[in-house]
Amino acid sequence: MRILLYGNGGSGNHGCEAIVRGTVELLGTGSNFFCVRSTNVAEDTLYGLNQLAEVSPARTVRKKNFSFICAYAKLKLTGNYTDMDGLDYLPGISAAASKTDVALSVGGDNYCYNGTEIYSWLNRAYHKAGIKTVLWGCSVEPEVAAKKAIAEDLSNYNLIVTRESITYEAVRQVQKNTVQSPDPAFFMKPLKCEVDARLEAGNVIGINASPHILKCESTSGMAYENYKQLIRYILSETNATIALIPHVVWSSNDDRTVLRQLYDDFDRDPRLVLIEDHTAPELKYIISRCCFFVGARTHAIIAAYSSCVPTLVMGYSVKARGIARDLFGTEDGYVLPVQDLREPGELTNGFRKLWEEKETVQKSLENILPNYLSAAQQAVNAINKLE
Repeated sequence: MRILLYGNGGSGNHGCEAIVRGTVELLGTGSNFFCVRSTNVAEDTLYGLNQLAEVSPARTVRKKNFSFICAYAKLKLTGNYTDMDGLDYLPGISAAASKTDVALSVGGDNYCYNGTEIYSWLNRAYHKAGIKTVLWGCSVEPEVAAKKAIAEDLSNYNLIVTRESITYEAVRQVQKNTVQSPDPAFFMKPLKCEVDARLEAGNVIGINASPHILKCESTSGMAYENYKQLIRYILSETNATIALIPHVVWSSNDDRTVLRQLYDDFDRDPRLVLIEDHTAPELKYIISRCCFFVGARTHAIIAAYSSCVPTLVMGYSVKARGIARDLFGTEDGYVLPVQDLREPGELTNGFRKLWEEKETVQKSLENILPNYLSAAQQAVNAINKLE
């Protein structure tokens, strides 16, 4: 089967990288061929995706033809810019028509935010080119899935694969050909790399924070203050080393900005290790070295879960709640919604409770994961039926 992946934002978000790598790991059997339509070819090449698949530009600037005139007129008359944005995708879609069986929209978060119109447009454009489409490893808030325009778009995919049960229950109301499978990043293998000597002892607590999580808070400054209090507690009440681990390094949304600030706020304490940028498999290896993890980025959390590392999530959306619920039967005690933070010690309180149970949580993950991961076979079978 000839599989094209699109909708990926680039490997500077190592979650995007992990999704592609996990997808190839999961579906890359037999004679399957993969092509990645990339919005940043240089970035994806830097992190090695070109070693797994053909990586080519998602967009190509088109000459001003009749389609351009129509799209420009629509923009001026209605303010709708989607057609204008979509024009540059058409050459790549046309080129793929004769050598692609299925196109997977692999941006799992794309329906979690504003600007979903372009993904609806791409869905239609691939269909017009005779290519079947799959919304792959997605999360969608139930109230978003119920919106008329979104529901119509979701119903137009040939198959939807959701990564957690909250989305599954909502999406199958509008698209019956929906299955549930773990996020493909669960299947990405770690890659051993050199780590700071302080991480070798194994008594390491990993912490991931992000600019995005700070923007989701309801009370200004509360999320950052919660991280500070947590680090202060770990330094005073445990003998653990703290690894500050980034998972997105885009200039516009760089985890390292928050982590460096935390590092400096504690005067670069020798028990703090600031992890620099790595590939997604290397970051998964580093996270797997931790005895406990506190994370904000979904795919940093998935790296921890899939390595059986007890994890407390600073969550903000359906994906955090849904994945925790599917693994543990509840999100309570495992996910702390950033929007609900009102006091600076709430993250520390959540950490203390889960830290006391970390051995039990680790054993639970070891027992749960084999059956949890086996559900992916249903998604593999459903895709194979589309050929």
